[in-house]
Amino acid sequence: MSYVDKETPQEVADKLLELVKAVKDGKGVIRKGANETTKSIERGLSKLTIIAADVSPEEVVMHIPKLCKEKNVAYAFVKSKEELGKAAGLSVSCAAVSIENPGSAKQQLDDILSRLTGTAQKK
Repeated sequence: MSYVDKETPQEVADKLLELVKAVKDGKGVIRKGANETTKSIERGLSKLTIIAADVSPEEVVMHIPKLCKEKNVAYAFVKSKEELGKAAGLSVSCAAVSIENPGSAKQQLDDILSRLTGTAQKK
């Protein structure tokens, strides 16, 4: 997909899905779906944005990486929108998720943010 502008290592992608589940279960705040994620970024509330790499049509999410760069919000990709939806507690797939408040998963979020800044590479 053309909107995937950096590679997320598989071990980090797995930890991203675990983080989404931990935030949901730990009384944190997540926004689910491309529209809610976009609003969260624009309002300056997003601490981390996670985007599925298999969204079709890609126009649904292709603006999100650029918006994250403009607003200085960390973002990463996971392979499957089904996995992202499941981690977010949905019975349907999910194109993107924004973590606004990690709740009890703050340490996990900090760990992933440090990994992303150290391991994310441009294609």
